[in-house]
Amino acid sequence: MKDELDTMFSTLDSTKADREALYKYFHQHPELSMQEIKTSAKIASELDRMKIDYVRIGKTGIVATISNGTGSCVCMRADIDALPLRETSAKPYASHAIVEDMNTHEQTPVAHGCGHDIHICSLLSALSVFNEHKDLWTGTFVGVFQPAEETAAGAQDMLKSGIAHHIPQPDVYLGQHVLATLDIGHLGTCAGPFLSQAFSLKATLYGKGAHGSMPELSIDPVVVAAYCVTRLQTIVSREISSSHRAVITVGSIKAGAKSNIIPDTAELLINVRTYDKQDSIHIQQALERIIKAECMASGCDKAPYFEYYDRYPLTSNDSQATQKVAQAFTSYFGEMATHIEPQSASEDFSYIPDALGCPYTYWALGGFKDRTHAPANHNPAFAPDIQPTLDQGAKAIVVAACAWLQPNGLATSEFCK
Repeated sequence: MKDELDTMFSTLDSTKADREALYKYFHQHPELSMQEIKTSAKIASELDRMKIDYVRIGKTGIVATISNGTGSCVCMRADIDALPLRETSAKPYASHAIVEDMNTHEQTPVAHGCGHDIHICSLLSALSVFNEHKDLWTGTFVGVFQPAEETAAGAQDMLKSGIAHHIPQPDVYLGQHVLATLDIGHLGTCAGPFLSQAFSLKATLYGKGAHGSMPELSIDPVVVAAYCVTRLQTIVSREISSSHRAVITVGSIKAGAKSNIIPDTAELLINVRTYDKQDSIHIQQALERIIKAECMASGCDKAPYFEYYDRYPLTSNDSQATQKVAQAFTSYFGEMATHIEPQSASEDFSYIPDALGCPYTYWALGGFKDRTHAPANHNPAFAPDIQPTLDQGAKAIVVAACAWLQPNGLATSEFCK
């Protein structure tokens, strides 16, 4: 299949300048989650230009389908939203976008500080390759342009908007993410748990306010919050198996506005990451148990209030699908195909394949030539080197998909029939 793949990739050589210009457009015009109006319109215009059929799913989601005879159905997902941050990469094409957040109606700087613009262009490039070389593969290739990964709302929105009715039953669902933790152009696969399950919790603690000089008349929620923060750190160290990975972070404490006023309330913002569903359940129960107990111990008259948000599922790659992709990567990319350890970040990627009942695998793509000094995802300076990242991202999609889409369906194995 290598000769056929090399032929298919000739399309990338002839379109390089246009694709890089398209990438710079997306990078300079980022949009917030569920507000990707112009991004979605630009994707649609590119699909129109390539004469590839597509449907809109929800407000900003798009599904593009290339049907090319009998064989397997491969879905590939790209997330399309950006982050509320001000870019500091100093790239000549850096984002200077400031947009009105439709939810808060406030002016907010926005940037693609997580590489979703690379994902968009890689998938559009792969669609172009498959569309231009239909004589070299057979089956169905589906490109899923998903909104709102950053808020864990996009995959759920596409499911609620009926994505299952607009695509054939997938034999496999694929995804990739550009990272700073791999050498540039390298592709990292990992079977089993790869990205953590996560949730955030806002815990409101209710005390009794008083003058700062009269603490005996108060129930100080700041002190209660301090005890909670300290005690919560024992959950992982004393209640979770030492062979398991888990993280509890108290990212924010809010209470009061003046040094001589003991406030009525305090608020904790807590984030949890695990690689085991039972660990996640246990930690949630432990959080509530400890916070309630600390409030009771301090004599709070009102129980704390818990509000959960930003829930992300576990991304646990199917072993057979991952092995198939890893073998395809090794066969074509050689030493640039590697194993990567599980990452502590989280994704809503798996919601859709889990709902559709199909196996999935999600891999990493190295995006920085100077890995030693590369900024992490969500850093204001995060901006991958355009090449070879853009081409390698497109090639990775095609190589992985062609493990199922070889001529006459020869790649179809028992597990994906």
